[in-house]
Amino acid sequence: MGIMDWKHWIVILVVVVLVFGTKKLKGLGADVGETIKGFRKAMNDDDTAPDKTQAQPSIRAQSHQTASTSSYQNAETSIRAATE
Repeated sequence: MGIMDWKHWIVILVVVVLVFGTKKLKGLGADVGETIKGFRKAMNDDDTAPDKTQAQPSIRAQSHQTASTSSYQNAETSIRAATE
């Protein structure tokens, strides 16, 4: 026999029903259910949405690539000019 036996839970349930009434408890249960449904839907929507960062490379990566390419071209031009 623990501190909270099943008999204690029944007494607590009866007291809660007497204090709040069945209509309030039913409304509270419906609100909690809607909240859980909304949360699950939002989680599923996030999973199915395409990841935009994978679809398009970042601007920083593009600018780095452009800078690297232009540096390479400048170095190549300088080498050609020096060898001529």
